[in-house]
Amino acid sequence: MSVFRGRFLAKILKQGFTTTKQYSRYVSGFVPRRSFLYMPGNDERKVKKATKLDADCVVLDCEDAVAWSKKQEARNIICSLLGELEFGHSEVCVRINSVSSGLAEDDLSAIFSSKVLPNTIVIPKVDTLEDMKWISEKIGSLMKPKNEKIKLITQTESAVGLLNLRDVCIYGTDPGRPFTLQAIIFGSDDFLVSIGGTRTKDALELLYARQSVVVHAKAYGLQAIDLVDIDYKDLDNLKQQSEEGARMGFTGKQIIHPVQINIVNTAFSPSGQRIQWAKELLEAFEKQEQMGKGAISFQGNMIDMPLVLQAKNVLRLAEHVKTYSS
Repeated sequence: MSVFRGRFLAKILKQGFTTTKQYSRYVSGFVPRRSFLYMPGNDERKVKKATKLDADCVVLDCEDAVAWSKKQEARNIICSLLGELEFGHSEVCVRINSVSSGLAEDDLSAIFSSKVLPNTIVIPKVDTLEDMKWISEKIGSLMKPKNEKIKLITQTESAVGLLNLRDVCIYGTDPGRPFTLQAIIFGSDDFLVSIGGTRTKDALELLYARQSVVVHAKAYGLQAIDLVDIDYKDLDNLKQQSEEGARMGFTGKQIIHPVQINIVNTAFSPSGQRIQWAKELLEAFEKQEQMGKGAISFQGNMIDMPLVLQAKNVLRLAEHVKTYSS
């Protein structure tokens, strides 16, 4: 290991990462999830349309987008289309119903019987550690014959879910699980129901919860996916809310209509100016580290490890965006 790399990893451990493996979630196996587009699983036409869209993630939904009487139809259509359709660079996710709904087991059994599995399973309304243990047991049983792991994303959608999010992250990121936890989604509307709040245009009533989701996700090397802007016709507000979410540390945003994709993708992509800043900062950091300088400066400011990590994240995302756009 080089002297530079040794110092770099030592500094990483001082920044709150308990192991270098935890940090490695930021630099390897990265999947951009800027736009997280829900499509009702029982609507074959819309699902097929999603194959031609530029969303980072296409989420075939069995939950909120599907009426109670159409749940079985959604399972059947999703399983059929998973083996027929190509979604290009988009990550293919399936959102099942919550553990508390009583439908999750049937959803999982159906999805895992498909000839082609989705890339990722999304679990809504994860409120407790017991929910995670149930999920782990069921997925472990279903994945055992395949001898591999599947990606998992969970949703925090209630006050109790937010309070228990640390336990969920700790349990979910244990390498012994039959899945690899990738991200935490903030479900704003159900969260407001749980606290008796009222949704407003500027979403100030959700500020604490949004920040808390980001902090928990990033503390455990996970992505954080922001709230839905349900007024899909107000693209100016979507742009403002998306840029705000990116500044807060969210890595992407849930969306419900194709017209929202480009705005969200742009907001959660690094600008040319930001990319140049990251390149120059890392070059200065490495050069001065190799010279053995203790105090490292860049453009008149001191360089600390959080800035270095930010710069690496910017370049990593820029590279993935470039690859997917080419």
